[in-house]
Amino acid sequence: MARMHSRRRGSSGSDRPAADEPPEWSDVDEDAIEERVVELADEGYDPSQIGLKLRDEGVQGTPVPDVKLATGKKVTEILEENDVTPDFPEDLRNLMERAVRLRDHMEEHPGDAQNKRALQNTESKIRRLVDYYRGDKLDAEFTYEYDEAKELLE
Repeated sequence: MARMHSRRRGSSGSDRPAADEPPEWSDVDEDAIEERVVELADEGYDPSQIGLKLRDEGVQGTPVPDVKLATGKKVTEILEENDVTPDFPEDLRNLMERAVRLRDHMEEHPGDAQNKRALQNTESKIRRLVDYYRGDKLDAEFTYEYDEAKELLE
């Protein structure tokens, strides 16, 4: 798959196995998984971190390799049902954190052309993503501004 702001074609990654049911060794109760997902969200974990924790630590000692296969719902769907959704979608928040870090770096090192470009690319991705989420997961009036992003992330 071609990356948005990279040289040439990018690299291919491995595909996940096409499974349609969880493995028999992972027979955790759906409600227990949902409970643990909400618990981890309350502790401040992002959806992707929750998936990793369930994979590595499991629920009641049993690993959960794929929340969607085990429960029929994605982690974000479980969070929405239990009203513990974060203010911002995780991908947007991560990009905003990166942009703030890059902007702070640029203030200290104004001659760093490579990072100036990285900042432009990151902010471009943010604007694209904001357009995608606006009106749905974001306020209809929302626009990305560095100062606002810095305040939101503190």
